[in-house]
Amino acid sequence: MSWSKEIGESEWGSMWKYGMWLSTVKGISLAKKRKMNPKLLYHNIEEMNLYTEYGLSDKQILSLKESKKTWEMERQMEVLRKKNIAFVPFFTEEYPEKLLKIPSSPYGLYVKGKLPNKKKRSVAIIGARMCSNYGKGMASLFAKELAVAGVEIVSGMAHGIDSIAQKSALDARGMTFAVLGCSVDICYPRENFSLYMEILEKGGGILSEYPPSTPPLAKNFPARNRIISGLSDAVLVMEAKEKSGSLITADMALEQGRDVYALPGDVTSALSRGCNQLLRQGAGVLISPGETLLDLGIINTGKKQEKNENKIMLESAENMVYSCLGLHPKSLEELSDEISMNIPELLDILIALEIKGCICEIGKNYYARVESTIEI
Repeated sequence: MSWSKEIGESEWGSMWKYGMWLSTVKGISLAKKRKMNPKLLYHNIEEMNLYTEYGLSDKQILSLKESKKTWEMERQMEVLRKKNIAFVPFFTEEYPEKLLKIPSSPYGLYVKGKLPNKKKRSVAIIGARMCSNYGKGMASLFAKELAVAGVEIVSGMAHGIDSIAQKSALDARGMTFAVLGCSVDICYPRENFSLYMEILEKGGGILSEYPPSTPPLAKNFPARNRIISGLSDAVLVMEAKEKSGSLITADMALEQGRDVYALPGDVTSALSRGCNQLLRQGAGVLISPGETLLDLGIINTGKKQEKNENKIMLESAENMVYSCLGLHPKSLEELSDEISMNIPELLDILIALEIKGCICEIGKNYYARVESTIEI
């Protein structure tokens, strides 16, 4: 990136648009692209000796020249303006520092909303799309507690663990960022459009390395996983089968020098086999959000003091129901049988406990604890 030192301050304002063009050129490695001054190249491509200057092959030179012929600079910029998308190439100050330090970092990011805060800790929470109630509950619990402590949550906005974690972070008034396997102007999956909009409305961001109108192709998702882990200080795997995208992300995280944690699960459950295998290979054990915060170097003493000073008092019936709940979700029917209470009465109590912030509904009619400072 030595060429960047030669650029005057007045040129930086337009440099990103030339970087956007160069990022789309096929057949040239990221390492080679990083050595190129995109503006100089764009305006002098016919005069430059690209063999000696950058070590390009005939095929690569042809690719560059053909790309310039078909690239409509003003039209591309207008597309970004209309869709409220920013392009952030690697040579700008806004580009995330964490990504600069990983192998095969993207040349640039397309962004709707904001980028992660460089001064804050961040974790990726990932896992199975078809997840159990246990996985849902743990994803929600960890996301909320970490978000309350100021940790930013990164994920892929997929069905299941990803979207549950991101929604839970928003519910806790935290910040979350979604990295997509398509362009940022496309919500994928479509069913998560409300989450997509809420992330933007509450100050988070939608990120991708793919230009506008890029569809969600299968080949894009393994590549986007390196960005999810690259933006994070640690990767938390909540549930995963033996062969899954979550394990690909975990492998990438290890290659990037990130800490990987896994949630231990039932050894008979296919959804926990991937996590249990990660634990066998030496991944950190997800015991509690508090332990994870300590591992991240965050001591959330202020929150503890506040909780201790404001312990929640429960009525006897509420106490009985609350005592039957744990971090593993239970169904309405299970609770009704366990405490011999009719369902309408039980629902009233569950609603009261949820309003007090003691429990949450994980899936339809499944409940789990979220509060540990209850006066029994």
